[in-house]
Amino acid sequence: MTSRTLRRRLHHGDVDGKRHEQFETSGLDVLSEPLLGNKEYDDSLSEVRAALWDDERRKEHIHWTLLFSHVIAQWAQWIANIVLGSGSLIGRLLPFPFATQNGQTKNFLPPLLSPLQEARLRNLQQRLQVPFDGSCVEHQDSLRLLWQLAYPDRELPSLKTELWKEMGWQGSDPSTDFRGGGYISLENLIFFAKMYPDAFQNLLHKRDGNRAEWEYPFAVAGINISFMLVQMLDLQSGKPTSLAGIQFLKLLSEDEMAFDNLFCVAFQMMDAQWLAKRASYMEFNDVLKSTRTQLERELALEDTFNVKDLPAYNMLKR
Repeated sequence: MTSRTLRRRLHHGDVDGKRHEQFETSGLDVLSEPLLGNKEYDDSLSEVRAALWDDERRKEHIHWTLLFSHVIAQWAQWIANIVLGSGSLIGRLLPFPFATQNGQTKNFLPPLLSPLQEARLRNLQQRLQVPFDGSCVEHQDSLRLLWQLAYPDRELPSLKTELWKEMGWQGSDPSTDFRGGGYISLENLIFFAKMYPDAFQNLLHKRDGNRAEWEYPFAVAGINISFMLVQMLDLQSGKPTSLAGIQFLKLLSEDEMAFDNLFCVAFQMMDAQWLAKRASYMEFNDVLKSTRTQLERELALEDTFNVKDLPAYNMLKR
């Protein structure tokens, strides 16, 4: 029986496969002692008291069982970090998280979070729920801001024009490209342009390396990277249970904007993979998969506590 199942059963009062017995009383006259002794009454009262005592013992048992299950969960997570850490023997032999037979990443016990982690994870998950809305003034202003950051010396165009294709949108209306990416993918691009302007400009204008004849579209690639990170980090669950997601929670405790910073690292990493593979437009999905694999490996490093600890972070140029 898993700790999760145990907690669920305890929550419903089902210990050892049995429900709590219910004891009905008739009020104060049952619990108060009579002035004169009455054997039948005393026997009945003793039974009720015994039942109430048993009930209290069950509650105490539940409390300690829950506490014990939390301790076991913490130990299991600690052992998993040691076993899968890159510094351990198994970590060196298997630098990538264990996978099931169908190739899906194996889930681990959800960790116990600090109040700070809980708050930051909740805020991030709320951001993920916001779809891009082309009719929303705030979202329109964000698109304009992205253009100004990308092309500070050029005139701001209308929201529907062929000029947006130069940034790597597929059509004249950028709002049609977001789909599952949501508003957070636009926030990620803006964060990248603000925090790492040189790296942003290098990727936007494809300045590094020998480029392919058919290059990946910059803006749409960013949306795909945001979506990939959400899936990899298991952020649509209540609490992440993938190894990468659990490791990400450590980064989140150190940096409230860990997701946005990780997006910048992943984008830079994806471009490096693109150049190394000499890929072209039709191979973008393969490059994205390779990027995910490399990023998961770096997140699994035992000395990673901040996005800046990732080896790939060094590729970003301020």
